[in-house]
Amino acid sequence: MPKEGQIEEVVFQKKAKNKVTDLTSIEISAKEAQQVASLSGGIEGLLKTLPSVNSNSELSSQYMVRGGNFDENLIYINDIEIYRPYLIRNSLQEGLSIINPDMVSNINFSAGGFEPKYGDKMSSSLNIYYRQPTKFELSGEASLIGGRLSTGFASKNQRLSALFSARYRNTNLVLNTLNEDTDFNPQYQDFQSYINYNFNSKWAVSFLGYYSKNDFEVVPKQKEVDFGTLLQPIKLNIGYIGRENDQYRNVMGTATVTFKPSKKWKLTLDNFAYQNREKEYYTIASAYELQTFDSTGNPITSYDVGGQIDHARNDLFVKTYGTQFKTRFSPDINTDFEIGFKYEKENLQDLTNEYQLVDSIGYSSPRNFVNPGTLDASLLALKYNINGENHIEPTRMSAYAQYSKKFYLGENKMFVNAGARVAHWSFNDETIFSPRAQIAIKPNWDLDMLFKLSGGVYYQAPFYKEIKDLDGNFNPNIKSQKSIQIILANDFEFKLKERPFKLTTEAYYKKLSDLIPYFQDNVRIRYSGENNAKGYAYGLDARLFGEFVPGIDSWISASYARVFENINDLGNVPRPTDQRLRLALFYQDYMPRFPSMRVNLTLTYGNGLPNGAPIQLDEKGKPDYTFRYRYQTTLPSYKRVDIGLSKIFIDQKDNKVNGGFWGNFKELSLGVQIFNAFNINNTVANTSITDVNSGLIYPVPVRLTGRFFNVKLEFRL
Repeated sequence: MPKEGQIEEVVFQKKAKNKVTDLTSIEISAKEAQQVASLSGGIEGLLKTLPSVNSNSELSSQYMVRGGNFDENLIYINDIEIYRPYLIRNSLQEGLSIINPDMVSNINFSAGGFEPKYGDKMSSSLNIYYRQPTKFELSGEASLIGGRLSTGFASKNQRLSALFSARYRNTNLVLNTLNEDTDFNPQYQDFQSYINYNFNSKWAVSFLGYYSKNDFEVVPKQKEVDFGTLLQPIKLNIGYIGRENDQYRNVMGTATVTFKPSKKWKLTLDNFAYQNREKEYYTIASAYELQTFDSTGNPITSYDVGGQIDHARNDLFVKTYGTQFKTRFSPDINTDFEIGFKYEKENLQDLTNEYQLVDSIGYSSPRNFVNPGTLDASLLALKYNINGENHIEPTRMSAYAQYSKKFYLGENKMFVNAGARVAHWSFNDETIFSPRAQIAIKPNWDLDMLFKLSGGVYYQAPFYKEIKDLDGNFNPNIKSQKSIQIILANDFEFKLKERPFKLTTEAYYKKLSDLIPYFQDNVRIRYSGENNAKGYAYGLDARLFGEFVPGIDSWISASYARVFENINDLGNVPRPTDQRLRLALFYQDYMPRFPSMRVNLTLTYGNGLPNGAPIQLDEKGKPDYTFRYRYQTTLPSYKRVDIGLSKIFIDQKDNKVNGGFWGNFKELSLGVQIFNAFNINNTVANTSITDVNSGLIYPVPVRLTGRFFNVKLEFRL
């Protein structure tokens, strides 16, 4: 007679409000993201301390993951894909991150090998869920670089809840640490809302709205840059005339209907619309002198003098709207079937008018070199001239299906997540198919260990930046870039001095094909517009997470990663995102006798990224990739320490206040943030200056911010 027994529930993760089935995903604390000292934004600032994430610019909320570039990362808020501005070329221009840490409840991040329900990009996925308040709340923040005011409420029966937040930011004081004579006027502001209404236990509707207005105005006057070597110090003196005025407007709205006919079924219909309006206007003329010094430190004959005119009148209008349907069927707590379909209509209008004229001792550059005394008959030529007028209205459709199951294999716990997605874009008439799978086993050992294997086929579905070539035209023959990934990971949980710790290690390999070569300048990615490269990436990540201090989480991260590309079969060369070695630390502490005094510290060290050849065109106006192979430089290593110190006057634990005016406050704290505590001169990019006499090209460093002290007051009613 067969034996009967109850099937035990298999649990791999803590219970969360939003069910997470992705094995590659790690959960990040929303509270820690609010507290971290970061110029780029709380969520992204914390992401940059993870081993697989790289960003050598504190002013940017963008990041690179495992050899990918800034464009290869998916970002979702409440399962809706989020778009960033496209024309931003300099990290100084970036304002507020679209993610508002004060509204966040859950953060899940995957550095690769993510499940099929996430879209078609090659590097990572970040999924943010906003929270629903349960009663009236009011909170705010004020600092030397901006402020925030948030409010929320809920009805007595909890059917209706709403959360609103407005932010303002001006980084003028921070940019003044750049050690140059420039007038900055950067102003960034946004407003977000999240409204929910539950008709009953089965039906619910919600609305997520977002509006941002970013203005960046700069009037450069004069700049001095010291670089070179100890034996050959070089100084560049630059004078400017002109100004830059950039405007970025983003509007997004999402209406969601959720139907739960039973505990086993969940059906969701999202209707979304996004509009992006960007203007990049500048005309800046500059004159420069490049000189060196003798052994006593006195300036000697200049290498070169010259001038340059940079001009742009670039306009971009992006509108996307559509609908997506998702359903989840869970016959039991350990099994999930999920399917989804998405339809999207896109409208892209692009007007590009951009050129650069470089003059040195009366000659335009580039030009053919001639011997002294020989007549130079070459014409006055622009270094580059990009003109484009494009307007397309394609449609994009995608669908996915996936299966998740937790079960026992003998005495070992198992988890499987497998499925596929398919997508089609009418602009290039391409259909892509992306199978993906994840498997994990938790052996019945005395040691608490979990082994994971994930991978699949991942595509970089082209959009505005990938389809635009160096002439400014859209290429309808462009194809999706392709990445075949495999990731092997291990989680080891243990206790040290009775405190919990977790060591995570991951090894990965990516085979890349149909790559579109690109040139990276600061945070601008400019693609060549043709699929003529292939490559590969590999690396090893490690993170030790736990309570270094009792009751508070901290972690140490380390990674080694390489990424190469082969353009036109010329051989392998490092891609501009070849990060190599990177170390990071996020540490929190408090004073045992005065627990209201707290500190958090982020430390980052990363090898310098390749920053070699600027864009060079051949006689036919096509990219000359041989120049990249002949001319390679590497930026200096990125080193930075940010410190946050705070004094908590009121909280709901040890410092609770009842009655009177201060009794209205649930939290009140005053903090001091020290950005770039050791005042290290980091470099984000190189600007190329040509000596016409010798033909040599000098890479002149573009510096990042220096030390800055910020004071921040936070409250919550």
